[in-house]
Amino acid sequence: MVVATTTRSYTHLELGKHVIVGIAGYYIPQQETRLNYNGREVLYTAGQVNLEAACCTISDWDYIVVPGYIVNWQNTRNEDGLPVSEVEPVTDREERKELIKIIQAREDTPTIEFW
Repeated sequence: MVVATTTRSYTHLELGKHVIVGIAGYYIPQQETRLNYNGREVLYTAGQVNLEAACCTISDWDYIVVPGYIVNWQNTRNEDGLPVSEVEPVTDREERKELIKIIQAREDTPTIEFW
């Protein structure tokens, strides 16, 4: 049985640059890491989220986003000139659990999202 894999495009953001989200916050991608895992490379991005609202306190936290396994590294650019890679999402539950343990040990960040 052959299992079809789905890939998607991942746009690499400028590290250290604020990305505005709505009217009350922004996030800052701070580093990209290519992690060797089971003979493949997994891409993850670490950064910080900041929410600011007049009604509430200011809050911020660290995050990790895992776009997936690298299939084709920065093979093109988007209309803004940012590099784009092709990735395969990590869909296997056990692989996700293992990757969470590995990444948390390296980054000490509790919030990890898989795309």
